[in-house]
Amino acid sequence: MKRCLWYCMLLFPFFVTAQDDLLAEIDKTDSTVVVEAAFKGLKIVNFESTKMLSKREFYFIVAHRFGSIKNGFDDFFGLDFANTRLHFLYGISDGLNVSVARSSFNKTYDASLKYRLLNQGTGSPVTVAGYSQLAVNTLLEEALILRPVDFDDRLSFTQQLLISRKFNDKLSLELMPTYFNEGYTAYAPQENSQYALGIGGRYKLGKRWSINMDYGWHLNRADGSPFVNPLSIGVDIETGGHVFQLHFTNAQPTFESGFLGNATGDWSEGDIYFGFNLSRVFNF
Repeated sequence: MKRCLWYCMLLFPFFVTAQDDLLAEIDKTDSTVVVEAAFKGLKIVNFESTKMLSKREFYFIVAHRFGSIKNGFDDFFGLDFANTRLHFLYGISDGLNVSVARSSFNKTYDASLKYRLLNQGTGSPVTVAGYSQLAVNTLLEEALILRPVDFDDRLSFTQQLLISRKFNDKLSLELMPTYFNEGYTAYAPQENSQYALGIGGRYKLGKRWSINMDYGWHLNRADGSPFVNPLSIGVDIETGGHVFQLHFTNAQPTFESGFLGNATGDWSEGDIYFGFNLSRVFNF
């Protein structure tokens, strides 16, 4: 894992994400004032970016994450095992967003807040936002954990600080120090309170497309854990009235505590998941 981390750090500048020149309506509503937004999408790949919705802006995002591609045609490269997330977001103000979502993974419901703290260019060299998420696992049953299920077992909470800098028109980077707490951990020795450091970015390759990358370094994973650090690479493409995000990742869950705490894929063995996000924006 340490070797993988060093490889990621060495290759990071070549794979960091760009998400430029998407829909004109999205560009117009970007609410960063002095320095244009480091990111044009709400997510890099798995991790949240520092982009915010504008006041009264409404997003609907459909995210699909299929099964592992390693079995090839046996399950049609994972397409027989889709994990779907329906995500609704609303801008209460230019600096405060709320959202609710439902994921197939563990039949999880989540609610989140995203709030801007600093803008790059307003006396600050970086843009800073906070992100808070509460998730509820409704699949957890007594038969799975061999004891009564308390409501606290179903809950997971995530708190992130999102720190980004736009270096030029093509390159933006972001750090995401993260705390998350799982009420029930699938690997018993794992502590409920967990810490991670996310690294992500974008690099613009063309007028309508970009390459993206993010990585989550789990800082207190228990010895012997079957779970791994999430590494994701994607491409964003603007097509007419929609924005497609296509990506490959070793984490099938799409919400924060899920992909940080429960990623199982192995890039070296081809045990990775293909997925895509489709976003639609509305203004009221």
